[in-house]
Amino acid sequence: MSLSVIAADVMTPGRAWSLVGVALGVAGVVLSARRLGVAAMACGAVGVVIGALVVLMARGGPGTGYGIVGGYVALVVGVLAVVLGVIRRGARAAAPPAS
Repeated sequence: MSLSVIAADVMTPGRAWSLVGVALGVAGVVLSARRLGVAAMACGAVGVVIGALVVLMARGGPGTGYGIVGGYVALVVGVLAVVLGVIRRGARAAAPPAS
């Protein structure tokens, strides 16, 4: 099995999709900081799905142009966004109503 190495400055579809997943995960983390738990969970979940698809579709390791490193980053950041969104949503539900 021969895998070629693609230069780091070449944008392949796998790399592009992994960047989309990472961007959605980061957006989810930012939204959780703004106390928008549901939106953070949604962005994080979509980032996780995109990251998982990139990792599952990759046929090679780092440097082959399939975006596997970015896919793993999207998975981690997306899960972080979902967890932070759940925490924010739980904190909002547990807070006493303002009078």
